[in-house]
Amino acid sequence: MESERQDTAMANDGNNPAQPKGTMRAVVQDAYGSLDVFRLDEINIPEVADREVLVRVHAAGLDRGTWHLMAGRPYLIRLALGLRKPRRPVPGVDLAGTVAAVGPGVTRFSPGDEVFGTGKGSFAEYAVAPEGQLASKPAGLSFEQAAVVPVSGFTALQALTDIGRLQPGQQVLIIGASGGVGSYAVQLAKALGAEVTGVSSRTKLDLVRSLGADHVIDYTNEDFADGAHRYDLILDIGGNPALARLRRALTPTGTAVIVGGEHGGSLTGLGRQFRAVALSPFVRQRLTFFVSKERASDLERLTEFIEAGKLTPSIDRTYPLEQTSDAMRHLEAGKVRGKIAITV
Repeated sequence: MESERQDTAMANDGNNPAQPKGTMRAVVQDAYGSLDVFRLDEINIPEVADREVLVRVHAAGLDRGTWHLMAGRPYLIRLALGLRKPRRPVPGVDLAGTVAAVGPGVTRFSPGDEVFGTGKGSFAEYAVAPEGQLASKPAGLSFEQAAVVPVSGFTALQALTDIGRLQPGQQVLIIGASGGVGSYAVQLAKALGAEVTGVSSRTKLDLVRSLGADHVIDYTNEDFADGAHRYDLILDIGGNPALARLRRALTPTGTAVIVGGEHGGSLTGLGRQFRAVALSPFVRQRLTFFVSKERASDLERLTEFIEAGKLTPSIDRTYPLEQTSDAMRHLEAGKVRGKIAITV
């Protein structure tokens, strides 16, 4: 059945097989909404353009961003994704797998290479990815581990280095330290020489400690903004503390980076972020946010940390492709410790 469904007709062109033909299994979303918009279907294998790579997906990562794309909220994202329904019906961005075919302009990869990165519609047996959003899979990682690295990993890396301008010896507070981005941010901040305090719920404090945090705060019982400690850099990942509380926890010239768009309003999702940027020029502290960039150079930087033993993906659960709705339900419940992988 597998070979019949994926009739690849792999005509050989030297060492570069032709574009696979036929159909594939994929999770499909025809509308915005809740979990019932996901269904498993048979669709055509996508075709690669000039600088694109066709990846045979072995595993995909699930994160909060995929929930936003499923729900179509905040509503502003529909301007880019499609007003009434997604223009791209297959969800999923993170992926890890094997190169099946490459476009004529691709120079960095060949069929058979093991890769990870971000692509278009990774909740499927095949997905297309721009060459500039892929890197070689880190040695020693399974496909499941590699698949949960890209989006959360380079968001954490860019927040700490490009935006937060972290320096060795600084005091760093990570709000949401047990989640996808937070689990990488704790490890990366430690690897970059910071003293790290992680904020999470009581049931997840053990995970935050195991990631290397020097100190932990249970947000249900403690207030990180009680004035007892001040931080050079705060990463607020998916939280909702008032700007006044963030400022109270910062040093006089510290930086707060708001990561993600949770609780920022149903229209833009960025109400608090915009207020932070508007206030920042009038205070000594730096208040900012950013949208992460998907680029191979950051995947390669993350690979260096992984292969040096300083960064390890933390997978809470793994679900098969046909149970993607169950995986999303687990994510919605707020119980995830680290990341969720989807096996294809």
